[in-house]
Amino acid sequence: MHEEFWLERWARDQIGFHLGEVNPYLQRHWSALDLPQGGRVLVPLCGKSLDLVWLAAQGHRVLGVELAQKAIEDFLAEQGLQAEVIERGAFKVYRAGALELWCGDFFALTAADVADCVGLYDRAALIALPEAMRERYAAHLQAILPTGCTGLLITLDYQQSQMNGPPFSVGDAEVRERFGEGWQIEELERLDVLAGNWKFIKHELRALDEAVYRLRKR
Repeated sequence: MHEEFWLERWARDQIGFHLGEVNPYLQRHWSALDLPQGGRVLVPLCGKSLDLVWLAAQGHRVLGVELAQKAIEDFLAEQGLQAEVIERGAFKVYRAGALELWCGDFFALTAADVADCVGLYDRAALIALPEAMRERYAAHLQAILPTGCTGLLITLDYQQSQMNGPPFSVGDAEVRERFGEGWQIEELERLDVLAGNWKFIKHELRALDEAVYRLRKR
């Protein structure tokens, strides 16, 4: 998806991908990562997710990266936060306590920007991207994140021919193809969630799984 696609979605508040609560998989499995208190966590394509607040409440410093300035400004307003704003390279950085929200292109992140990140959280980044961009995304994470960085990845798995993305289908085989060379991968949970998702039922999908993975960079 090109930048204009997502900027227009935010401009029109067409954000059906936004979850109005903290993700239950995050709450259920985050402790399995065993990250240190105060460790910095990278959240790509973070939108205005409530997961950012939850991660900060666990004692983490949170680095969220988001293309749409409106998403960041909406998040700050809805959370009642006042942010210090600075420019850092290609990014406009909003700082509020343990939260740093970087407005700009995720692919402009450098290894120096994330050198102290011990954690990664991806709930809606990989599945937001078409196939070619998913390959680029995974390669970029591999290139910039430090060895030992441990992440939680949440995916959707369905028959892509039955529905256009986003969100796109990312099956187990693709997760292992994208991350297998540079990461240790463990599937923590897989659930058939079709019955509770009317937006997917109307596309006549026959199955819809959500899967949760723990990733550790070698």
